[in-house]
Amino acid sequence: MMDIETMTNPLLTEGRSLIFNTVRAHHVGPAVREAIRHHADALAQLVTASGFDAVFLAKQRADARLARMWQIVSHLAVVVRTPELAEAHATAEAELIAYQMGVGQDPALYRALRAIDRTGLDPVEVRALDFALREMELSGVALDSGPRERFAAICVELGSLATAFGNAVMDATQSWTLPIDDAGRLSGMPDEDRAMFARNAAQRGMEGWLVDLHAPSIRAVLRYADDRALRRTVYEALQTRASDSGPEAGRFDNGPRIDAILTLRQEAANLLGFADAVAWSLAVKMAGDAREVESFLLDLARRARAGAETQLGDVRRFAATLGIDRLEPWDMGYVAEKMRLAQHALDEAAIKRHLPLSRVLDGLFGLIADLYGIEIVEETWLDSWHPDVRYYTLRRDGVAFAGIYCDFFARDGKQGGAWMNVCRPRLAAEGDMPAQQPVAFLTCNFGRAAEGEESYITHGDMVTLFHEMGHCLHHVLTEIDLPSIGGIAGVEWDAVELPSQFMENFAWMPAILRRVSAHAVSGQPLDDETIARMIAARRFLGALGLLDQIEFGLIDLRLHLAGVRRGNRTAAAILAEVQEEVAVMRRPDWARPLHIFTHIFAGGYAAGYYSYLWAERLSADAFEPFGEDGADFSRLGDLFRTHVLARGASRPAIDNFTAFRGRAPANDALLRSRGLAR
Repeated sequence: MMDIETMTNPLLTEGRSLIFNTVRAHHVGPAVREAIRHHADALAQLVTASGFDAVFLAKQRADARLARMWQIVSHLAVVVRTPELAEAHATAEAELIAYQMGVGQDPALYRALRAIDRTGLDPVEVRALDFALREMELSGVALDSGPRERFAAICVELGSLATAFGNAVMDATQSWTLPIDDAGRLSGMPDEDRAMFARNAAQRGMEGWLVDLHAPSIRAVLRYADDRALRRTVYEALQTRASDSGPEAGRFDNGPRIDAILTLRQEAANLLGFADAVAWSLAVKMAGDAREVESFLLDLARRARAGAETQLGDVRRFAATLGIDRLEPWDMGYVAEKMRLAQHALDEAAIKRHLPLSRVLDGLFGLIADLYGIEIVEETWLDSWHPDVRYYTLRRDGVAFAGIYCDFFARDGKQGGAWMNVCRPRLAAEGDMPAQQPVAFLTCNFGRAAEGEESYITHGDMVTLFHEMGHCLHHVLTEIDLPSIGGIAGVEWDAVELPSQFMENFAWMPAILRRVSAHAVSGQPLDDETIARMIAARRFLGALGLLDQIEFGLIDLRLHLAGVRRGNRTAAAILAEVQEEVAVMRRPDWARPLHIFTHIFAGGYAAGYYSYLWAERLSADAFEPFGEDGADFSRLGDLFRTHVLARGASRPAIDNFTAFRGRAPANDALLRSRGLAR
């Protein structure tokens, strides 16, 4: 019987609506322990049962209930972070990981799943069951007791290290600010960015302007500030966060965590019988082995290098016309913006004044209606964690079937970047329990306008929004009722970016750009000439951008290869070697990009950062029919929904792709999209 505190804990509510704004740090520990207890009780019953429904489906429902609570906690920990919530989250996460490792290594559960009679199961059910068994095997269920316990302990420690790594980056980002009392230092910046800096200062009771390390501030300084010293100062603070270098050297240093994470991942991989952490990672991905991934990246690097060297030479020559004799990394964004304006007559600030967020959203929702025949409607009655948050229901024929929470603006206490995450999975009705509709979190860090004013976003922000919405659609348009393989769950990591990168392409289509734009004063959409220049400039310095992605993909791969292959080389030495091999412009020796590489040290991209380019190959190929003259969005969209979005991981990603495209993927479309082939 639950006590009063448990009954009133907002993290344990069983209603259809989710509760966020009443959650406090002291709710987290009790909620996790109660949710674990309930989950353990459910597993104790199902391990003595038999049959797919009584064992596998019962586990799916128990897992979904546990995840429902934890998704709220983990989301709040990065969007309304406080020291108390961060501490409660870290403590509870360690408890939860330890419990989940025990579940993954439970021989009775493994036997119960293996004993399920597959007669009469459909292919989707068989695949889901195989996934569950493989997941337990990759959790060490088949290991002897000593290695099994060690593997579990490693996973708990890795979870704690990942959380600490991400927290250090957030703390370092929020701790650094630069007060400015001389308006001359803001020369070159658009008026709205100056206003943003003034609001930053006013919110802290200061006069003048305040620069911080949130994305809108970084973009404004590194792209527009005429003051080269200011650009250098901000770049150094940005690139030395959470490290042993820079203005806050040692304060949040992630260096020891990097070494510990890499060492523990190698040990865990060896315990499971893998040669290295790359082989462990690739066991559940499309790519076959490290050699295939490395060949893929190096081939792209070879194709891009000549173009990148030419582009860098062009940038250096243009920089000289601006009085910059030696181009440095903190000059790149500034010079590129001036060069883009000169070559393509594109003023990013002017384009931004054509992109009010409300109209971009209307255009995006209209596009989704055209593609998939669904309506997106804002609701105002739901609880949320911040006044800026919006909630939308997705409806087909007037009936709601899914939802998306959207948190668009940067603020203190919120992790930087942009991401989608699962809030709730789709789950079929069972007994008296109604069907659970899928819900997603969509998070960005756009600059917020003053109270009562319209917020405008850059075209880069618009591309980001379309990208994250692609992930959301992958989750909410699933037709699979098994949470472990529905939506994005279970999809090979090097294919999971296909729907998101696919959606990015629409942000460059002339019809969509006209649809989403309206000038702040005249109300006029972007004109055809400007749109043509935007599209022409899409590949501007594209080879340099591609090399950057290749570089980080190779760094990630080589960091995670077998320790014997790394020898005694440090992570910094591997970083330097890859830069020497791939990069055409080196970073300063004091830069510490690995210390803020949250994708691989605090996220799901360990030995998998190459996935962005791997999936871009798929997405570029999948999108090409939509870019053809007279393309039928409704017909093509329905095919993409049916064969890719709706199927999730119910079959291999390559089968989803070939069912849609009618053939295997090719590299040509990726190279064409990057301007490296015709």
